[in-house]
Amino acid sequence: MWQRLSFRTRLFLPLGASLLAALILGGILLQIFSTHQLADEHEPGRRSIATITAALNDALRASDNPQETLDAFVRSLDASTDIQFRPMEGAPPPSPKDALRNLKAVPQWFVNLITLPEMEAASPVVIDGRHVGDIVFLPDLSADLFEKWIGFLALTSLVAVLMVLTGIVAYVFAGSALRPLQHLGEGLTRMRRGDYTKPIPVAGPPEIRRSCEEANALAATLAQLSQDNRDLMHRLVSLQDDERRDLARELHDELGPLLFSIRAGTIALIEITRPAGNLGNSAQDVLQSVEALQQTNRRILDRLRPLYIEELGLPTSVQTLFRNFRKQAPHVDLTDTIDPRLDGIDGPLAQTVYRLIQEALTNVLRHAEANHVQVQAVVVEGTLVIEIADDGGGFPAGNVFGRGLTGMHERVRALSGSLSLLRADQRTYVRCRLPVETTRDATSSG
Repeated sequence: MWQRLSFRTRLFLPLGASLLAALILGGILLQIFSTHQLADEHEPGRRSIATITAALNDALRASDNPQETLDAFVRSLDASTDIQFRPMEGAPPPSPKDALRNLKAVPQWFVNLITLPEMEAASPVVIDGRHVGDIVFLPDLSADLFEKWIGFLALTSLVAVLMVLTGIVAYVFAGSALRPLQHLGEGLTRMRRGDYTKPIPVAGPPEIRRSCEEANALAATLAQLSQDNRDLMHRLVSLQDDERRDLARELHDELGPLLFSIRAGTIALIEITRPAGNLGNSAQDVLQSVEALQQTNRRILDRLRPLYIEELGLPTSVQTLFRNFRKQAPHVDLTDTIDPRLDGIDGPLAQTVYRLIQEALTNVLRHAEANHVQVQAVVVEGTLVIEIADDGGGFPAGNVFGRGLTGMHERVRALSGSLSLLRADQRTYVRCRLPVETTRDATSSG
C-alpha cells in the first residue's frame, strides 16, 4: 500500500500524523495534570476553613445571642465567595457542578474531558454543644476551566497553524523536488522512444541536477550513436543498391543476350525440323522453357532494380506493381490510395517505398491467404505514411519480421523512419512513416 502512494502523500502523512499525535498528547497531559493543578491552587482555601470555623465558634461561645451572631456572619458572606455556611437541615450536599457557577464559554465536552477534583472542605459550627451547620469551602472553578480552555484553544490553533505551514512548505518542497524528477522521467521516456533532440532541464537539488546532466550526456551519446548507426545503414543500403544494380546489369547484359540467342536458335530449329515430328515437339518444349526463363529473368531484374522508377515516376511504377499483383492473384480484391505528390519522390526514398509495397504484397500473396488488400501511401505534413492492410491469417507467433521485412526495416531506419507490423480487428497492418520533402513541396515553399 505504501509503495503505491505518491511522494507528496508520503511526505504529508508522517507530518500530519506527528502533529495530530502532538495534539492528542497535549489533551492527555491536560487531563492528567489539570486535576492535581486545580487541587494545589485551592489548597490554601481549604486550609483556611478550619481557622475561620474555630474563630466563629469562639465568637459564638462568647456571644449572648449566638444565633444572631451566626445569622450576622452568614449575611456577611457573599454568594459568590468560595466560603459558604451550610445548615444541617434542608441543605443538599454540594456536587462538582456547584463549583461551576459562572461557566459559560467552555463547551461541555471539554468539561467532561477534565476530571474535577474533590474540592469540598467542611468544619462544624457548634452552638451550646449543638451542631447547627458547617462552614464549607466550595470554590468556583469556572475561571480555572476557562483558562485551561483558552490554553487548549491556543495549543490547538498553534498545531493547526503548524500543520498548515508545514503542509505548505512540504508541498512547495515536494513540487520543487518532483518537477525535476518529472522532467527527468519524461526525458528518459523520449530517449526510450529514440528522441534525443530535446534536452532535459537541469534543475532541483544537486543530486537531481547531476542525474539530469548525466541523462543529457547519455542522450547526446545515444544521439551520436544513432546517427552513426543510420549513416552506417545508409551506406549499407547504398552498397546493396550498387550491388543489385551491378548484378542486374550483369544479368541483363550477359544472361539476356544468351537467352535471346537460345530462343532464336530454337525457333530456327523448329522451322528446320518441322517435318520431323517428334524432334519438332522437343524443340517446342525448349522454346517454352526459354521463354519461361526470360520471364523469370525479367522478374528478377525488376526485383533487383526497378529501372522504370526513374523513367515513369514512383506513382506509375507502383500502379504497375498493382497490375502485376492483380494478374497473379485475380481472386484478391486490391484497393489503393496513392498520393499524386509521390511523383516528386526519387532516389533511395522512392526505391524504399517501392520495395516496401512490393515486399508486403509478396507476403500477402505467399502467406496471408487474404481476400482483400488495401494499400495507402499519402504525404501528411512532411511525412510519408504507408499502410498495407489485409484480412488474411496474420503473421506467425514469434516471427513478426521475416527476412524481407527485416531488410525493409533496415532501409527505413537508414532513412530515419519507422516500420511496424501489428494485428488488430482480424486484419494485419504494415505501417511505415518516412520523413520526406517532395519536389512539389519544395517548389511551393520556395
